[in-house]
Amino acid sequence: MCPKASGHPVPERNARARKFRDMSTPATLILVTALLAAGWAVDAGADRSTVCTITVNSADEAAMFRRSLPEDKFRFVELVERGRPDWLASACRQGIRCDVLIISGHFDGVTDFYSDAVDAREFLPVAEMERVSCSDSCPGLFSQLKEVYLFGCNTLNPDAVNGTAPEIAHMLARSGHSRVEAERMVRAMTARHGESSRDRMRGIFANVPVIYGFSSVAPLGPTAASILGRYFQSTSSREVGKGRTSAALLGHFAAHAMTAASGLRESDPQAGYRREVCQFFDERMSPAQKLGFIHKLLRGEISEVHLFFGRIEQFFASLSETERKAPALVRALDETARDEAARDRYLAFARNADQPALRARMVAVAGTLGWLSPIEQRAELMRMINDLLAGNSISVADVDLVCALNRDHALDSDVPPLQLSPPPVDTAAHSAALACLGSADGRARVLQALASPNDDDVRIAQVYLKYRPITDVVDLRVVTAAVARMTGSEAQVRALDVLGRHYVSDPESLEELARLFPLARSVNVQRAIAGILIRSDHAAIAKPEIVRLLREHRLKSPDGKDLIDALIRRLSVA
Repeated sequence: MCPKASGHPVPERNARARKFRDMSTPATLILVTALLAAGWAVDAGADRSTVCTITVNSADEAAMFRRSLPEDKFRFVELVERGRPDWLASACRQGIRCDVLIISGHFDGVTDFYSDAVDAREFLPVAEMERVSCSDSCPGLFSQLKEVYLFGCNTLNPDAVNGTAPEIAHMLARSGHSRVEAERMVRAMTARHGESSRDRMRGIFANVPVIYGFSSVAPLGPTAASILGRYFQSTSSREVGKGRTSAALLGHFAAHAMTAASGLRESDPQAGYRREVCQFFDERMSPAQKLGFIHKLLRGEISEVHLFFGRIEQFFASLSETERKAPALVRALDETARDEAARDRYLAFARNADQPALRARMVAVAGTLGWLSPIEQRAELMRMINDLLAGNSISVADVDLVCALNRDHALDSDVPPLQLSPPPVDTAAHSAALACLGSADGRARVLQALASPNDDDVRIAQVYLKYRPITDVVDLRVVTAAVARMTGSEAQVRALDVLGRHYVSDPESLEELARLFPLARSVNVQRAIAGILIRSDHAAIAKPEIVRLLREHRLKSPDGKDLIDALIRRLSVA
């Protein structure tokens, strides 16, 4: 929590006051003079605007602001504290108040500002920004903002991020609403909720006069800094921190889709939605109160639950074990579990979801709410998978979902009451979905698909084998031989990469791949083979004839030394 003034003097202050009254007059005059001088110094510093920077990727933009703004008018505070995950909360505890905020980081359009550096650990979750904006636990950090600069792609993109409107309309139509009524309801929800990046940033920075961002691709840090430098040369610093949109700044970034918006105001149509969103993050509310709000949503227009669904999931995921056992939350959860009308409407809506992944997530939340027992959850998942298999098309994402749902083999057998329908078309994807559920025949067909000339089939096998790798050495030899017989293609490169992730140690399989090396007509195929061999048992392949084969038959690399060279060096010294 941020420190608050209680309005009552603390004991330490009382002691200081008594000591001050007991001092002699000359000493008092000296102290008063010193305090007045200090006061003037504080007042002079108070005239400076505080520029807060959040640097999770490039520091170029913030550095240009720092170089261009005079120190006597602006002080800079970097909020990110390297090595600690709670740096934003730390800024709240320090009582920092920002007049200007600069956020530099890649933006995924939904959840995070992040860095492209491999070793970077700092990132800025949008949910944390919403917590700071909504909660009284940090009332000062954003309270006096006049300007926000968001240096990330799509930070002010006006298009809906999740594209849920068509999905919701279809779900409503399948639930019994007419097409016209479903479309009318979706239009009303879209107008009230507004789930674009622009809408979300306007809600986070409510009442902020100016928010700068990008409606599409933002320039990289060095480019943005260069443009900022030209802008500051033309306008000095007189526009920064005034809370007025700068036509000059937008003009300098015109080629990069910079745009500006103002923070949400109470008079805006979406203000009510922001108040609802804040109930998920406001730390003044207990978990039981937040669950009560969720229950209210579930009793309301069920289609709106779709728009809040990610936040509902996030709420349950954030609960600690202590919070889950709190009597107030247990009572609130029990009350929700006994609401059969809300349960029936929720499950009907979930079963009409077009996206299997969303349907599975809704089933999981139904279990958390006490609306489905573990056995009923498995039955619902099998119902969803049955519907998936009955369709004409199963995607790579669908196979990944089925395998992930059955990661622990809980769906492998005897999951009454549903029986899987035979697929209308026996494709690699259908076989992989069945194999994810423990089908031995399905697995055999997927292993064959790994050597298919069809790259889509190989992709399916790649996803399946991520969850169910090859462990039998006979199977590995058969698959390796089949992959070695493939004609050089992207499908073969992908299949070899899949084998490489198995860390092949079987000598017979390794020799098969070594024999394939001189026959390869593509440097990518040779590199894929090298990728397998370099991860293998070097003692098994570090033979003079293997090294000679690699040296004599390697195809010329178009971009200098590569993995093949690394393999030759390693085998030469093994």
